[in-house]
Amino acid sequence: MKFGYWLPVFGGWLRNVEDEQMETSWNYVKKLVQRSEDIGYSVALIAELFLNDIKGEEAPSLDAWSTTAALAAVTNKIELMAAVRPTFHNPAILAKQAANIAHISNGRLSLNVVSSWWKEEALKYGIEYEQHDDRYARMKEWIDIVNAVWEKDHYSHQGKYYTVTDNILQPKPAEKPYIYAGGESEAGKNLIAQVCDGYVMHGDAPDVIATRINDVKQRREKAGLPEMKFGMAAYSIIRNTDAEVKKELERITNVNASNKGYNNYQQWLSGTQLEKRVSLQDYSVSNRGLRSGLAGTPAQVTEQIGAFEKAGVDFFLLQCSPQLEEMERFGEAIMNL
Repeated sequence: MKFGYWLPVFGGWLRNVEDEQMETSWNYVKKLVQRSEDIGYSVALIAELFLNDIKGEEAPSLDAWSTTAALAAVTNKIELMAAVRPTFHNPAILAKQAANIAHISNGRLSLNVVSSWWKEEALKYGIEYEQHDDRYARMKEWIDIVNAVWEKDHYSHQGKYYTVTDNILQPKPAEKPYIYAGGESEAGKNLIAQVCDGYVMHGDAPDVIATRINDVKQRREKAGLPEMKFGMAAYSIIRNTDAEVKKELERITNVNASNKGYNNYQQWLSGTQLEKRVSLQDYSVSNRGLRSGLAGTPAQVTEQIGAFEKAGVDFFLLQCSPQLEEMERFGEAIMNL
């Protein structure tokens, strides 16, 4: 099992704690990623939102792509999984930028292609907002173009969403960056099985995750494609006693309608198609991380990780707060057992 994490480009993951001691700054994320390499983490996911959906729209958030490029130059081992939304990026231009970052990082760049869900954010940045299945149709065409210009020159494409004429992209990446995506709708799972290299999931119980993995595997096999990687989000709380775990859970889940993140919760629900409804308590921690059950004593969490490994999970993308301190705790208690 490999362990990665979400980079806290929003200043934290809790919608009810205003200051999580995770500064929204280049200095903080650089320090965190460099330390994570020493601990033994394998991948950092750099999320992309131009507005802050955790702390509120007025709060600062770091840009994913410039942050990824900078991290590529100051790290040595860790995979940098940069999120990208097709509606916000021209595919040929993004492919050029990604190829450059791939060279800077010596092949450590991967992409997490995300279907945009936040209508208000798109409009604030002058982006046309599309309905759910239209976004996935765009995503497929977008990924096809990115892969094509990475592989060959003098490539042309005339599609519904994009036109590329006699494209030349040099230097090309030495190896094609891995492409991940997530989604629970029929449109999303079909697309991921057909054109992606990995499937990343929100947190849930091991039996639910096993069903989801088997579903996508079957779609993949039906398309005659090779095996893919499976990752999932999880919020980690490592404590020595059940009482300490309960106390921390109570601290981080008392979200109510007065919090800045509540309005965004309603927008998020209206812009997604999930297999089951997310409670406000689930939403208090992003990406349904608490459903993964990685909150407990070291022995309890190790047992739960084993259940996910049996379910087919290859890696975790962890969130915790405050992130640097809790990642140290997780590394000592779980990764070095």
